[in-house]
Amino acid sequence: MFAKAAVTIARSLVGAATVLCPLFAGSVAAKDHNVTVAIHVSTQGLDLRQPADARKLYTRLQHAAWVLCAYPDRVNLVPEDDLPGCREKALGGAIRSANTPMLTWIYLETHTLQAAAAHGIEVPAQVAAK
Repeated sequence: MFAKAAVTIARSLVGAATVLCPLFAGSVAAKDHNVTVAIHVSTQGLDLRQPADARKLYTRLQHAAWVLCAYPDRVNLVPEDDLPGCREKALGGAIRSANTPMLTWIYLETHTLQAAAAHGIEVPAQVAAK
């Protein structure tokens, strides 16, 4: 039974039908070539209008940004010089791509409006006014 559940979870995380398409695009230099690496993050089973589900996705996005920037050697790429900057760029790009108010709200709990603007994240007017 546990094996069946593990396979189901793995399938949903790897090849889910409801995937936010390229949420992450981190550019890493590899022998004078720019390469874009994307990690797809599943939203299967999540209702992004619900705060708890949006927080789960935000945590997944943070983890994916960490993996994207911390392990470039998994595809023989040159390591990122600015690891924190890389993670912020990847997370900001993911929040911008998702374009959901709840994720934006969660992002703004730990980031400034200027950081959001730098990543092209649209901030609802009622949030910006606060």
